Amino acid sequence: MDTYLPVPDLAAYFTGTWRLTRDIVTTGGGDAGAVTGTATFTPAEDVLVYVEEGELRLGGYVGPMSRTLHYRLTGLDRAEVHFDHGGFFHDLDLGAGRWSTDHPCRADRYHGEFRVLDDARWQQEWTVTGPAKDHVILTRFVRL
Repeated sequence: MDTYLPVPDLAAYFTGTWRLTRDIVTTGGGDAGAVTGTATFTPAEDVLVYVEEGELRLGGYVGPMSRTLHYRLTGLDRAEVHFDHGGFFHDLDLGAGRWSTDHPCRADRYHGEFRVLDDARWQQEWTVTGPAKDHVILTRFVRL
């Protein structure tokens, strides 16, 4: 059985800069793309502002990418994650070190698994299925 590190204080755990590596694979196991870069969590009142920047390789494209999310803290170990335009993405509760969540995106479904491996490593895995998408996105984070 896998064990995960409980996170009693989400802001304390996430705050700072993380190296990220992301693999995007088809459900058949084929390589579809990758990202390498950094993710930074910056506290701002009851929100952790998440900014990732890096290089994306997807199909024939290789170039810069960035993304901003807002982790609105709803408890010490919980948050509601919102896109930078304000729309709700998913909830998150890492009090037990692991969390599962879902996000509908039009007719597609994103199923997320979050796992805290130790005080300097965590990962998220999104399985994306539907008429437009059929792949897995695994992102690994290591504290810098």
